[in-house]
Amino acid sequence: MKIQTYYNHIRFYKPHHFVFYPVLILFLVASIYFACTTNDTLIWLFISVCFVFLFCLAFMLRQHYALTLQNRIVKLEIRYRYFTLTGKRFEEFEYKLTDDQIFALRFAPDNEFLPLLDDALKNNLSGDAIKKAIVHWKADYNRV
Repeated sequence: MKIQTYYNHIRFYKPHHFVFYPVLILFLVASIYFACTTNDTLIWLFISVCFVFLFCLAFMLRQHYALTLQNRIVKLEIRYRYFTLTGKRFEEFEYKLTDDQIFALRFAPDNEFLPLLDDALKNNLSGDAIKKAIVHWKADYNRV
């Protein structure tokens, strides 16, 4: 597996991103083209609207459930890591962090986790700033 870093941590699902969406976009473009070039404008506009609706629906549903579950698991992982490293409960100040900050902390190895957490709390670092501050990236190859 390729070593994961800040610059390559985004993951694509090839059938969805590189097959389904391009085909859907092609059909959408074709329906808009036919709406502009044929006498059946109304029906082709309706078909175009249906393709836009399908595109939006597919995009939202594709990740909604998986990401919700993944977010919950990542929060549990961070709570466990914090408890393991400190013997204290993370929930006592978890509310001070945004989800973006918590999710960024998962890429920090244990020796960088606590200093980054303190820095995030004191300086209100964004999730992106936390990721960029990580020196030794802890890869997450099982993300959705």
